[in-house]
Amino acid sequence: MSESLTIINFLKLILLTMVPFVLAGQGTMLGGRTGVFNVAQEGIMLVGASVGFLASWLSGSLFVGMLAAMAAGGLFGLALAYFTTSLKMNQFVIGLALFFIGLGLSTLLPKLVIGVTLTPPLIPTLQDVPIPLLSKIPILGAIFFSQNWLVYASVGLSVLLYYLLYKTSLGLALRAVGENSAAADSLGISVPRMRYAASIIGGMLIGLAGAYLPMVYTGTFTENMVKGRGWLAIALTFFGGWSPHTIFYGSLFFAGVEVLAYRVQVIGSIIPYQFLLMLPYLATILVMVFTFRKSRVPAFLGQNYDREKRVL
Repeated sequence: MSESLTIINFLKLILLTMVPFVLAGQGTMLGGRTGVFNVAQEGIMLVGASVGFLASWLSGSLFVGMLAAMAAGGLFGLALAYFTTSLKMNQFVIGLALFFIGLGLSTLLPKLVIGVTLTPPLIPTLQDVPIPLLSKIPILGAIFFSQNWLVYASVGLSVLLYYLLYKTSLGLALRAVGENSAAADSLGISVPRMRYAASIIGGMLIGLAGAYLPMVYTGTFTENMVKGRGWLAIALTFFGGWSPHTIFYGSLFFAGVEVLAYRVQVIGSIIPYQFLLMLPYLATILVMVFTFRKSRVPAFLGQNYDREKRVL
């Protein structure tokens, strides 16, 4: 009985842990599908965690904190779109600049709002929302249908994005911009509008991914609490072939590796804990070695489009 409970808790924790990977991965994928390659995920997630925590603490509402985190992420997405789409600046350079801005803001804002304290304030964390009837199903109910609502939302988001990209004319237009912006432009599709929209919405999802950490894991904000998940999100999109459903599967894999590393560390092991903390990144390298050549990326990924010069 105890072993079955351990397995159930392990699988439930994987679903709980996959959410920031899903949100950040899908946000990265959205921008990339229009050719905008965002590399500022780590910084945007840190700002989302900081702003989301502060807004929740000040307002007393986690929902307000989530909206604030999404707004902050959207502003970063807007900045990325403006500098790369309107000003035609290098996407990688702008992304790195935004990362460092986010890194600095995430530590500055709590000090300005709260000050330097030995005991940082806490916010309530998201509670599980069992789905009636389904949560009563033996084993499966405890794993899949007794989660917080952002777990359900991340699954729904992945399904929605798959339908949007592959079953609607809007999705076809969005993918066309990322595959051949000149051809999409010639068909009357507004390349700048598509890139702005995808970049902003993608930034909002990445900001929400950051806010998830203090709202579910810790109840407070700590510096560098994202711990590389933003960088892993970039690898996740390549691993997932820039498709919503495979990014979702990849998120489960990355979450499983992370949970396994912490579980082994908690139960005690002769393996040094530093090595266990490296497991998600080692797994990323191994996955990329075997999948990178097979990964299908948008043809215009990272390239700016100019109507006069066609491609920059």
